Amino acid sequence: MSSLVLNKNYSPLVDRWNTESGDKSYPIWLLLNPKYPAVIYDIWNPILYEIQDKVYRKLHARIDTKNIYIKNAVSNIGIEPNRSNGWAEEVSKEIVMLRESVLEHQPKIIITFGTITSEFVRRVFEKRPEIGPQYWSTTNLDHEFERSIANFDVNQTNMIPLLRRIMKKSKLIDDRNYFSWEDNENYFREVGTKIAERIIENRDSLKIWIE
Repeated sequence: MSSLVLNKNYSPLVDRWNTESGDKSYPIWLLLNPKYPAVIYDIWNPILYEIQDKVYRKLHARIDTKNIYIKNAVSNIGIEPNRSNGWAEEVSKEIVMLRESVLEHQPKIIITFGTITSEFVRRVFEKRPEIGPQYWSTTNLDHEFERSIANFDVNQTNMIPLLRRIMKKSKLIDDRNYFSWEDNENYFREVGTKIAERIIENRDSLKIWIE
């Protein structure tokens, strides 16, 4: 894997991201848990490298990443849900606000990281049942990723959940649970390849290209 991926200067998104950056009209959004902004560096950059690699090899084109919209799913760390599936009133307000923003701008891809952002965005899309972030073991989150890839539809907003954290010694970890993989790069490669395949299939419907 290119050393550029492991360098924070690889992507301007890392340097300029605070609580919100990019362009809401861009087809790709990233939603973060405000406790863990490092997912941009630790998870997204290696996956983005794999996406760009696969896209370039197939299309001889590159995705313009500078306007990817990045936002905290919840603005205040203190109002995230507790283990009893309780969501503060402030969270409900943020769900409504984000739902309105999604309806207005119609992003094609919303990528989430970890259990809390995944369940938060499910509620933005009013998916039932409301099961709480404690449900999302790594295995369940991985199954949800596979389902989102299989059901990808460029005519609507697609939620793609990713893990929040990858540990050394071949352990993937989300907010609470573990799942073994051969190595970290396999996860980046597998996830990046599957996202890239959907982007390539829908290249003419996605205004994301460097011209």
